[in-house]
Amino acid sequence: MKDSTQKKLREKFIRSGVKMIGPETIFFSKDTKIGKKVTIEPYVVIGSKVRIGDNVIIKSFSHLESCKIESKVEIGPYARIRPKTILKSGSKVGNFVEIKKSTLGNKSKVNHLSYVGDALIGKSVNIGAGTITCNYDGVNKNKTKIRDKVFIGSNSSLVAPITLNKDSIVGAGSVITKDVKTNSLAITRSPQLEVKNYKRKKK
Repeated sequence: MKDSTQKKLREKFIRSGVKMIGPETIFFSKDTKIGKKVTIEPYVVIGSKVRIGDNVIIKSFSHLESCKIESKVEIGPYARIRPKTILKSGSKVGNFVEIKKSTLGNKSKVNHLSYVGDALIGKSVNIGAGTITCNYDGVNKNKTKIRDKVFIGSNSSLVAPITLNKDSIVGAGSVITKDVKTNSLAITRSPQLEVKNYKRKKK
């Protein structure tokens, strides 16, 4: 897209009340739609078919395409929101998080270093750092369903197809391959070994 077109788009959004920090570093598409009281930090790229609601904050170095962002959502920095993603009101996507073809429910959070693909996530879910949905088996893309108020500990792998039911907990460092029942704790972890008085090898 020509620089002149980008300049016109930036000016249009500034007039409509969008707060831009470093507008010359922010890129829009012709079909971008943005609501009221939205803040966009430097080095954000918004691809085609993006709809952004009210009171949204998009932090630096984030990339959005073909997605719907509802109101009171916070994104980034360094977040990638890929096609067919819906971020529901009050949800939060943090740094180095990629979301594809998924719905993140109201007030749910994916704050750090995670990949979420082909997932349906309910309300008030907390997804810990380093969590991934293992959605591709080499042939098919499979679904992950996470119900309301689920807590997923850091560095967990959710092997789809799988359902984590309401109010369940996944312990940190787990590889979950079976459905988790309501109000249950699921954990898969090797026992910790400790060798006393261990001496390191010397060069």
